[in-house]
Amino acid sequence: MDIEEILDRIYFLPEQSKVRLAEAVAKVSYPKNFVLMEGNKVVPYVYFIKKGIVRAYAATEDRDITFWFGKEGDPVVSMKSYVEDRPGYEHIELLEDCSLYRIETDRLKKLYEDDIHMANWGRRFAEKELVKTEEMILSRQFKTAAECYRDLMQDKPDLLQRVQLGHIASYLGISQVTLSRIRAEMK
Repeated sequence: MDIEEILDRIYFLPEQSKVRLAEAVAKVSYPKNFVLMEGNKVVPYVYFIKKGIVRAYAATEDRDITFWFGKEGDPVVSMKSYVEDRPGYEHIELLEDCSLYRIETDRLKKLYEDDIHMANWGRRFAEKELVKTEEMILSRQFKTAAECYRDLMQDKPDLLQRVQLGHIASYLGISQVTLSRIRAEMK
C-alpha cells in the first residue's frame, strides 16, 4: 500500500499538503520478531504499515497480553508519546517482515503548525485512533470471547491466517485450549 493511499484513508488532503507530508516520510523495513516500540520509552515516530502485520502487547511479569493487531494501511503509534511526549506502555512486535513508512513526530507537528489542512489531517488521525480505542474497550467489556472471535472472522479474516493462535487467544483474553473449543463449535 502506498503512502498516498494510507494518508487518504485518514483524511483527504489537497495535493500540495499531501506532497509535503509524503516528503517527510521515510521508508523503513524490519524483520519478523523485531520490536518496533518498547514500553516505558518515548517513541519519537509515527509509523504506517506498507506491508506486514504487527501486534501491540503489554508485558506483565508472567505473560504478554496482546491487545491490538495492525496490518497494511494501519498507523502504528504510541498515543502517549505522540500526544504527551511521555513514555508509552505498549510494545509493538512485528509478526512478519514489515515495510513501514515512518515520520518523526516533531516534524509531523511542525507540519500541523504550518498548514491548516495538515492540522485537520492530524485531528482526524487522532479522532480515528480514539474511536478505535473506544471500540476495543467496549468490545472487551460487553462481548464474549466467542463473539469477539466471530467479529475477527468477519472483519479481519486474513489475521486468522497470518497470526499465531497463541496471539489470537491472548487478544481474546482466553487460553489456546478455549480458543480451539470456540473454533470447533463454529465449524
